[in-house]
Amino acid sequence: MHTAICDDLGIEFPIFAFTHCRDVVVAVSKAGGFGVLGAVGFSPEQLEIELNWIDEHIGDHPYGVDIVIPNKYEGMDTDMSGDELEKLLQDMVPQQHLDFARKLLTDHGVPLEEGNDNSLQLIGWTEATATPQVEIALRHEKMTLIANALGTPPPEVMTMIHDAGRKVAALCGSPYQARKHADAGVDIIIAQGGEGGGHCGEVGSMVLWPQVVAEVAPVPVLAAGGIGSGQQIAAALAMGCQGAWSGSQWLMVEEADNTPVQQQAYIDAGSRDTVRSRSFTGKPCRMLRNDWTEAWETEGNPEPLGMPLQYMVSGMAVAATHKYPDQTVDVAFNPVGQVVGQFRKVEKTGAVIQRWVEEYLEATERLNTYNAAAV
Repeated sequence: MHTAICDDLGIEFPIFAFTHCRDVVVAVSKAGGFGVLGAVGFSPEQLEIELNWIDEHIGDHPYGVDIVIPNKYEGMDTDMSGDELEKLLQDMVPQQHLDFARKLLTDHGVPLEEGNDNSLQLIGWTEATATPQVEIALRHEKMTLIANALGTPPPEVMTMIHDAGRKVAALCGSPYQARKHADAGVDIIIAQGGEGGGHCGEVGSMVLWPQVVAEVAPVPVLAAGGIGSGQQIAAALAMGCQGAWSGSQWLMVEEADNTPVQQQAYIDAGSRDTVRSRSFTGKPCRMLRNDWTEAWETEGNPEPLGMPLQYMVSGMAVAATHKYPDQTVDVAFNPVGQVVGQFRKVEKTGAVIQRWVEEYLEATERLNTYNAAAV
């Protein structure tokens, strides 16, 4: 399992792991893959702490950082600092949305401290708040790739990253978006099918991957959405992708900071138990269906706001999940793809990488036997 992108990034296997847990980043990179830390929930100061820890534990292995700068969001046309934009957006959040969210949580027995529930906070969902994250990431020599999860990065951000000698990746859900990435100079394009966890489009991976490969060749493409085995990686490479971008699997490793109760919820879930919902971020995002997602879809209740306003409402639920992880499963933000239906147990990160490589080899050998039989 080796493609040109492995040589470009200095990794053994073209397995990219998106995670919000620094321990998983380190474990994946040490196992031969490429760990990517999701930065959206960190302040610049917190991100600096996380990356310093990664640098101290990852050895000589490279890693990446994932940011979120959407092409469209509330307040994007203003020339404001992060603090100024936060104040502007705070005034745009209807009180009824905040009241509805607080009631939903308290009805589920989730403790909320008035005035300290993380509502109305603007995190890294905008250029104003993500750019300082990029600046922090570029201070770290082992950090060699910055990916944008929503849209083509702004030209200024692209220039900043390239001038620092690092690569830029960006996710897409259509050939049209992929072409915009390529024309803007994105180095690696990540084609995420609609079954993927987190923000995704509607087109399935088996259809999307080869379309994006054909659209942007020779720009390398990583396959995302539905990656949970070596066989699925083999399918992606067979369609012209140079590697796999995975996320859901890394919720189910021993190094992840999820609790056993949270991980059991993934084990209990089937592929049909996920839903594309705007209820947490304001944009369609695949996650486990629960009482929170259902409430925001119920007629007569408030409808989700746009990005980043909705997260300024749902932030209280995310904060509660971190503080009371085992008590908030029914109202938690659980981004995960349809591949959740494959999860049966929690494994060590290194064991997952090894299993995927072995499954990949078995799949390719099986194809070779078919070819031999045909001859």
